[in-house]
Amino acid sequence: MTDKQILLIYDKECPACHFYCQIVRIRQSVGELVLIDARENPEVLQEITAEGLDIDQGMVLKMDGLLYYGADAIHLLALLSSRSGLFNRLNYWLFSSKKISDILYPILRSCRNVLLKLLGKTKINNLKQGGNERF
Repeated sequence: MTDKQILLIYDKECPACHFYCQIVRIRQSVGELVLIDARENPEVLQEITAEGLDIDQGMVLKMDGLLYYGADAIHLLALLSSRSGLFNRLNYWLFSSKKISDILYPILRSCRNVLLKLLGKTKINNLKQGGNERF
């Protein structure tokens, strides 16, 4: 990881998460956004787990050595966004407010969990909670 790299750790098996991560753009002056599939990178997941963050319930953004989780991650991404294209402008408009991010993120996470349950996906379960294998 270089100084200008910003890591976005998410569940690539989630179609909604994957779509969001593929389309979100940050300003070039901020750095390079590197997408990391939590299922394929146990070494990155170790740091997230050590912080007690449940990757099944929120994406993680790592910037300048700090971890931003869930609503904080999507809020920071909105602030860093390039605002090029309709999606990125909408993303900025919705999530540049910390208060709105805190309200909308749990709703979006619930929709994501329903989607993954319908698709029969298993959880990553990085916190190794018993009986927590399926959505």
